[in-house]
Amino acid sequence: MSTTPRYAALDILRGIAILGTLGTNIWIFTNAEGLVGYINGTGRATGQWSFVQDVLQQVTQGKFLGLLTIMFGIGLAIQHRSAAGRGLPWPGKYPWRAALLMIDGVLHYFLFTEFDVLTGYAITGLVVAFVLSTGVQSQRIWIACALALHAAMLAVATAALAALPPNPGNRTLSPNPYADGTFWDLVVFRAENFALFRLETIFILPLSIALFLIGARLFAGGILDPGRARLRRTLMIVGFGGALPLDFALGLFGSDAGLVLGRYGTAPIVAFALLAAVAQRYADGRAPGSIGSALAPVGRMALSCYILQNVLCSIVCYGWGLGLASRLDGSTIVPATVALFAAVSATLMVVARLWLTRFERGPVEWLWNVSYQALAGGSDSPASAAVPPPVSVSRADR
Repeated sequence: MSTTPRYAALDILRGIAILGTLGTNIWIFTNAEGLVGYINGTGRATGQWSFVQDVLQQVTQGKFLGLLTIMFGIGLAIQHRSAAGRGLPWPGKYPWRAALLMIDGVLHYFLFTEFDVLTGYAITGLVVAFVLSTGVQSQRIWIACALALHAAMLAVATAALAALPPNPGNRTLSPNPYADGTFWDLVVFRAENFALFRLETIFILPLSIALFLIGARLFAGGILDPGRARLRRTLMIVGFGGALPLDFALGLFGSDAGLVLGRYGTAPIVAFALLAAVAQRYADGRAPGSIGSALAPVGRMALSCYILQNVLCSIVCYGWGLGLASRLDGSTIVPATVALFAAVSATLMVVARLWLTRFERGPVEWLWNVSYQALAGGSDSPASAAVPPPVSVSRADR
């Protein structure tokens, strides 16, 4: 077993991505009409809170989803490297991993969140797993084609939205299963609207493939190594200096078309800058500080924490639980949402730290690994057994 330190940046980046996706999804949970209301523009803050809401939503819009997608690609690259180092065929038994992730995602979708990302990652991971078995040139062609297809789809979508009249934001959902329905009512509602709620998963598939592969190529290119400071600096300049201001301009002043263009166009570029910034801080091997130490356990239990945050928010916000969302109005939705985000984030960090003091894996990761061993046979080492992103690599593994 290697005694050299693991890349601290990996766990911290995953922790940031998990809490960042919560920062986006929390506004869907506190909307009295859930995802439908969020899309329709209902549940808006009023008065001085309106601009605050816009800014807070734009801070997280698309950027941490992009980062989480990139980290899944890096996790897949680590598994590929681990298999090659052990002389195992690739993708080998990986389709079993993808199948289990798909099952997790389907259950997560129907039981708790119609905006689940796990099903999309299962499909993307399966495709990318086979692409990683090809040469670098082939991977570059896949990236170029995926980005070109995504750009074409995004252009059509933004043009269509720009041609539509402004969204009045006064459509209501009746009956409203989020506020008035039982747990089972919401399950049925998600089943009845499966095609509608899964449209984003289909729409972003080319982008997800590209981000997976670019993440894998960046990892292979040493994005986490001390000697790649120039690469990281370039990503930060392009992402923070160029894409971020444009992203805010599109999101705050570009109506629905600008919001979509930012979420699926500029936000992923900012995600690479976030990756580079965290990697730069820990490239010299420094130990995590207090913030990093709080985020790293969330990253190590990324799958468990992702599911737990959605379970907690469902219990607090939906009518079958505490029903918080239906009691909020334009003057209270922003402070209540911020407070809920802080409370859930703190809960995740505390629970993850306490759990990992006694167990090697998070509970969902443990169940996932046991299921994988039962289906695929054999046992994986801790470094390669977990579904991406909850894997880490030491410098000695490189």
